[in-house]
Amino acid sequence: MKRITSFRNRTKRVIKEALPGAWKTSKWMVKITVSISLIIVFLRYTGVLYWISHLLSPLFHTVGLPGEAALAFVTGYFVNVYSAIAVMTTLTLDIRAVTILSVMVLCSHNIITETAVQKKTGSSAIRMIVIRTFSAFVLGLILNQLIPGEIQGLTSSFYVVQESIKELLIDWCWATLILVAKMVSLIFLLSILQRLLSEFGVIRWIAKLLKPVMLFFGLPAKTAFLWIVANTMGLGYGAATMIEEAERGKISKEDANLLNHHICISHSNLEDVVLLIAVGAMVWWLLLSRWIVSFFLVWELRLEVWIKRKLF
Repeated sequence: MKRITSFRNRTKRVIKEALPGAWKTSKWMVKITVSISLIIVFLRYTGVLYWISHLLSPLFHTVGLPGEAALAFVTGYFVNVYSAIAVMTTLTLDIRAVTILSVMVLCSHNIITETAVQKKTGSSAIRMIVIRTFSAFVLGLILNQLIPGEIQGLTSSFYVVQESIKELLIDWCWATLILVAKMVSLIFLLSILQRLLSEFGVIRWIAKLLKPVMLFFGLPAKTAFLWIVANTMGLGYGAATMIEEAERGKISKEDANLLNHHICISHSNLEDVVLLIAVGAMVWWLLLSRWIVSFFLVWELRLEVWIKRKLF
């Protein structure tokens, strides 16, 4: 009976302690998400997104994609994977092209919001943007050479669809309300879950279980839970949980930066990957290509830090 009472008391205390931090993180995430998404609505209405896509179309020819694919990439780059898929489904792309484009989108989607949360956890915003953008095109070039099949016919016809600002804003309001509700709910649940797992020693068990995986990727064992969150639920939620850990002193800036270099490329390997498979992408190319890049990014950073310490 005493054990049950102790368990309840500890659970209540942990939940009570988790709420203020979760609320603070939620407000910050909502503020960033809402403001950025609203800006994108006006860029879409004014045709700026279409103009950027048209400008980039020759670059997409070098990765074996038609010019129209640039619009899906740019939409995903500034918004999210869902938006990229919405555009992708309007294009006539074969499995090979869908796979290449999907890998590029997974590497660099929602760049502004996700870079903001990674900067808050201690990583350089410029470095994150450069790594994610550069990796997307490097992987596009490599996959264009590795994936068997013929390069799809390259065209560059763009049709700017003039949409009503009223319709765009209504769609934005509904989508944002759903996203904010989901985001706040998940941040609170993850914050409480992480504290409970830490309180009752489960995180130590997870870290021990995943130690070989973490060691392979060059990541500290203590980042195992955050790694799971980012890989299953996404970089935003992983970083939001990391903010909590950093503010509590549970994770150092150096460890957070190492993890950020991994999850900036390899994250959302559940929902987003399943959605892209549904539109025709090949799963192993989506996962393996980004895991390999993440592996090299973390070990390169470790080498960089080691050299700096030796020299200075």
